[in-house]
Amino acid sequence: MKDGKITMKDGRTVGFADFGSSDQTAVLWCHGGPGCRFEAEPFASAAAQAGLRIVGIDRPGYGHSTPWPGRTIAGCVPDALAVADHLGIDRFVTVGCSTGGAYALALASLSDRVIGTVACCAVSDMRWAEGKAMNVSCHPVWNAPDRETAMAIIAAEFGEDGHKIATPPTDFLAEPDKAMYADPEFLACWQSQLPVMFAQGVAGFVDDRLADGLGWDTFDVAAIRCPVVVLHGGSDGMCPLPNAHHTAAIVPGASLRIVDDLGHISILREMTGTIRDMLAG
Repeated sequence: MKDGKITMKDGRTVGFADFGSSDQTAVLWCHGGPGCRFEAEPFASAAAQAGLRIVGIDRPGYGHSTPWPGRTIAGCVPDALAVADHLGIDRFVTVGCSTGGAYALALASLSDRVIGTVACCAVSDMRWAEGKAMNVSCHPVWNAPDRETAMAIIAAEFGEDGHKIATPPTDFLAEPDKAMYADPEFLACWQSQLPVMFAQGVAGFVDDRLADGLGWDTFDVAAIRCPVVVLHGGSDGMCPLPNAHHTAAIVPGASLRIVDDLGHISILREMTGTIRDMLAG
């Protein structure tokens, strides 16, 4: 695994982790919120065996990436493209998990270099009022009067360094998700990533929520020309299943894959097979 960072023209840094080799199909991985460039680490070995090169990218405010107050979803597309250029990657798949789903779709809508996209357990377009009402885990930030207040709310909830979620709350987790966190190896991996997720406090998470609360107004899913799979766990208690149905309905030609018994975290085990099947047509 190669861990690195690049500097953008505006002076911001962007962190990345490259889990593969140049002879494999590149997959730009847009992490969840909170998350970081190492999110795909538990699944990278299976991906490599399937011929997939995972490249995780820190969004602004996470890991090595400079915070960017007021950032938009589409505004992060040049960061991902710059990482791809730095690594000599021309064409690639985009994957987005949870919060990251919108960023994977934005890349597909704004770049013809994308050969396929998987939006997994993803928050949908929050211009959809019914969906915004049901995504209750996002409401503390969406309902805050300003960014400063939202930062204070999330710092109290997560801890400025994320220590309060070192053992994730189980209220919204499906049984397969709970089983994953009960696995000492997976839990240790999650806990090792927390200092990276919160290296710059809670700014990344808050700015994620402020961006997706406005909906997908900075990119147009109708412009997507590559295959898109909307992958979701039928037992997802963190990002309710109607999000997947809505995304599949508004993205032209998207296919919907629901795995009934899996939840918000356990669905990630289906990612490698889903990408492989998508590329096979």
